[in-house]
Amino acid sequence: MKQRLVFPRQLVCVGVISRPQVLLHSFLLFTFFLSPIAADAVDITQQLHRPLNSSVGRQSRDEADSLLRIGQQQYASGYADKTIASCLQALELYHSIGDLKAQGLTYNLLAKAYVQIDSAKEAEDALRRGLAIARDTKDFQSQIFVLNNIGTFLLQQGEVSAAGKTVEDALAIAHGVKNIEGEGLSLSNLGLVTSRLGDYNKAIKLYENALIFRRQTGDAIGEANTLNNLGDAYLASGNYQDTIASYGEAMRTAKTNRDRTNELRAIDGLVKAHTAVGRYERAFDLLEQRLALAKELQNLREELKSFESYAQLYKQQGNYLTARNFYERAIILARTLEDSKQEVQLLDQLTKMLQRK
Repeated sequence: MKQRLVFPRQLVCVGVISRPQVLLHSFLLFTFFLSPIAADAVDITQQLHRPLNSSVGRQSRDEADSLLRIGQQQYASGYADKTIASCLQALELYHSIGDLKAQGLTYNLLAKAYVQIDSAKEAEDALRRGLAIARDTKDFQSQIFVLNNIGTFLLQQGEVSAAGKTVEDALAIAHGVKNIEGEGLSLSNLGLVTSRLGDYNKAIKLYENALIFRRQTGDAIGEANTLNNLGDAYLASGNYQDTIASYGEAMRTAKTNRDRTNELRAIDGLVKAHTAVGRYERAFDLLEQRLALAKELQNLREELKSFESYAQLYKQQGNYLTARNFYERAIILARTLEDSKQEVQLLDQLTKMLQRK
């Protein structure tokens, strides 16, 4: 959760670490491979284009590139099943023309889509196929970032020890080839592993170290991601002052660089922090910003998440009528997205709330 193998500044693994009893934030499950699939069509075409000897080959490439772009758009709009179909067609064409680099890119997007529909086995298979391609082509840079993606995936599956070992492998490669950006990413993800183990002080130090590398390379997206991670660690440790400061800096950095994924994530963190200290008015202001951004992006899944967050905040305040309205709006979007699992979860939340009234 997208390798344009590779423009590293856009290759960022993300994740949220909270108290042990809290699951990884669902939003990040969809975006833990934040990387170049956010790129525009021109960037992708320029990267994937290689001269081919036959008109048939060129036609196959054009068709495959088009399918990949469509898949990226489908994923951004929340249609994981359609993304998978587009990626599988693109993979078949890239395989026919022998383009390993493009296959690696497609496998990364495919893995993201499988994660979104909770197909863990298929997601891991796609990731490891991408890693095999990076190793076959001796592309150390890609190995660093794919290993980090796999590490994040393993962490989300609860395999903390395996995740830590995988990320350490990535860090060793990055250090060996003096890839500063890879070191920043790997340190940030080691912070995720450490935080998941409950050692928030050590995690905070890892994040601060990661920020040094990310700022050296001018990696604004990576910087915002690590600042969000730092906010997560402070939030989990109950340090709300530093939580708000970290998320606030992440939000400003992301907004300046039009990094909508980290901007949304920072807003989510700020909503939690302000709610925790009873600043409900500020939390509602932030949710208003979140919904406006989701609408601007025409991202139905993010609109759904905004409605769910509104519902939960109103429910917490005891305003069940308004909370019900937002739950129902979220349910409608879940049906539009054909996400039956999300629909069931929302219906369950609504039912439990009405039973407590």
